[in-house]
Amino acid sequence: MNMKTRVTELFGIQHPIIQAGMVWCSGWELASAVSNAGGLGIIGAGSMYPEQLRTHIEKCKKATDKPFAVNIPLLYPAVEEHMQSIVELGVKIVFTSAGNPATWTTWLKEHGITVVHVIANTKFAQKAEAAGVDAVVAEGFEAGGHNGREETTTLVLIPIICNAVKIPVIAAGGIATGQQMAACLALGAEAVQVGSRFVATPESSGHEAFKNRIIHSNEGDTKLAMKQVTPVRLLINDFAKQIHEAESAGATPAQLTEILGRGRAKKGMFEGDMEQGELEIGQVSSLIREIKPAAEIVKEMMEECEETIKKMKN
Repeated sequence: MNMKTRVTELFGIQHPIIQAGMVWCSGWELASAVSNAGGLGIIGAGSMYPEQLRTHIEKCKKATDKPFAVNIPLLYPAVEEHMQSIVELGVKIVFTSAGNPATWTTWLKEHGITVVHVIANTKFAQKAEAAGVDAVVAEGFEAGGHNGREETTTLVLIPIICNAVKIPVIAAGGIATGQQMAACLALGAEAVQVGSRFVATPESSGHEAFKNRIIHSNEGDTKLAMKQVTPVRLLINDFAKQIHEAESAGATPAQLTEILGRGRAKKGMFEGDMEQGELEIGQVSSLIREIKPAAEIVKEMMEECEETIKKMKN
């Protein structure tokens, strides 16, 4: 069954399921697998050097003839090179995050690219709409990785943003099942963006130790940290405890940044250091109990979503 929304029409996809562009986990293999399954796969450019992004785009184009996107954090140091690569290699959809959407949206639109911006509050949703983006991702407090300072949960955020803008809203944060997807659609979202669930797949470029840590996690095993610097949700390990202790002792943003150091996310999610690495994942990890192919996840989510909607009608 095809579930048509403004988002599926915008991207030219079969299912309103978007795979999040996560650092160190979202390479061409995962993106092409989700796109081939009828969703929208996204290459996460935030952890890639410009030449690496070009390679991932080229490989993704060979692996799928379906639409796919690239996610670019606007604070990325080499953002201009990434943008040039996107235009030169013919990427048609870009998700931007962590920065001002007004900076690049007009330029991308002039090159015929569909633009989506990730937000966590009304102010930035309206700024993104005013900048000319085609849709927004409204990401709730449950989400893994970098998070909103307001700590607004997805259940609250989605209807707020749907009331605040006229463009399509994609729900994100704490979504890993078809039931959760149905709930988001009921709240006014026209698609869901799924991150954590797609980390625990064979196609994800995350380290096997990280994937196994996810499927054995429980409620309370993640926590928002680094709120004074850039809020980020992490699985609790030795590094996360060190950050928490420093924050409790009144550490300054500079001191927290020093503890974080460089390459901490790569060390954890990509290289597999489960204690000293930064392990970015959402609260919904406590629902994930097995590693399975991305195509199976898309199929199961759609079937469960449709079944849930049918039950609600009876």
